[in-house]
Amino acid sequence: MSGPRKVYEFLKASAIAHARWDYEVSMSIVKNRKKVLILLALCLPIFAVSFLEAASMLGGKTAFAPAFYTTTIFVVSIAVGLAAGLITGCIGAGGGFIITPALMAAGVKGILAVGTDLFHIFAKAIMGTTVHKKLGNVSVSLAVAFLVGSGAGTFIGGAINKGLYMKDPLLSEAFISGVYAILLGFLGFYALIDFLKSSKGGGGGDAHGGPAGGTPALATKLQNLNLPPMITFDEDFVPGGKKLSGVIIAMGGVVVGIMAAIMGVGGGFITFPMFVYIFGVSSMTTVGTDILQIIFTAGLAAIGQYAIHGYVFYTLAMGMLIGSLLGIQVGALTTKVVKGIHIRGFYAVSILAGFVNRAATLPKKLVELEVIDMSKGMVNSIEFVGNILFWIVVAVFGLWIFAKFFGNVGSLREEG
Repeated sequence: MSGPRKVYEFLKASAIAHARWDYEVSMSIVKNRKKVLILLALCLPIFAVSFLEAASMLGGKTAFAPAFYTTTIFVVSIAVGLAAGLITGCIGAGGGFIITPALMAAGVKGILAVGTDLFHIFAKAIMGTTVHKKLGNVSVSLAVAFLVGSGAGTFIGGAINKGLYMKDPLLSEAFISGVYAILLGFLGFYALIDFLKSSKGGGGGDAHGGPAGGTPALATKLQNLNLPPMITFDEDFVPGGKKLSGVIIAMGGVVVGIMAAIMGVGGGFITFPMFVYIFGVSSMTTVGTDILQIIFTAGLAAIGQYAIHGYVFYTLAMGMLIGSLLGIQVGALTTKVVKGIHIRGFYAVSILAGFVNRAATLPKKLVELEVIDMSKGMVNSIEFVGNILFWIVVAVFGLWIFAKFFGNVGSLREEG
């Protein structure tokens, strides 16, 4: 398997693992009446303030959060959460990747979109956590070593985003858009190739696939390195357990923390494949540790790097939470009446739509930064087309899922 192909499989597994966590946490909230009532109680003031079209949130032209917000942007946040939930529930991967690009496409500043997405993930994790069901398979020493690294990583990633924003907000926008364009472009084109191969009967990856069994060669090499302190884990699955340097584990945590703080995706999207493919940790131990690290990494990044500096738009965070809870349920039910090949196709298209949207904003940002020279009309047209294509794809996907859902309500009820 080629290098780029391995990276794609790694990132796809990351998206699948994050979607699995998102679904489980969302269901934990929806199935608990007390949690639903708490969520509605938290949202009541937001509904009231939003529909009164409050003229000032933080006030002053130097406020990092929006000084004005409307009912429209709150409704958009629900739609963004709904779309992400539909993709997560139906496709089983990729939903979290479109939230920050979607918020930016709706006009939210990049650094604010990242901070808000992180806070939304943190709020969902706290409300719907299922840690008590998984703690039996958590290696405390493994979790601590990883969290030391991820905590440091959130400070590095947050410092990068804040430093770029303070230097020039345009530079921050270009950086975040560039990171997403590279990631989504890489994922999207490989997913499209997989879909085309599958549609022709040539095999290809599955959006619902998982990591293969056994200990990968890289993990075996790393476990053979004697670099103190050595962390022992998986004692319940291997006689004497496995050992890995705490330094290596912490370094992995740093990478996850940086990615989480820069992209606003929580960190869970990359932890699972890192533990399984690179560290050689069993899936059972990985699941519990992954849940723990999402809570702490997302919380530390959201609050410690963004919220205290005013980079979290709480109205949007709650709107996205409401939308995603509904979307995940509808999407998950719809998979029972949708062909797998269609799911693969929409996975590729949804990821590519996010890529086109972010890539289309880069010419305008680079012109404003005086890096390239293009006419104002040209860059505005490119950005406009990218925005329109993105929202068309999201709308078509959403309408298609809801059409399949309502068209098969009867059979779904019988299965339920």
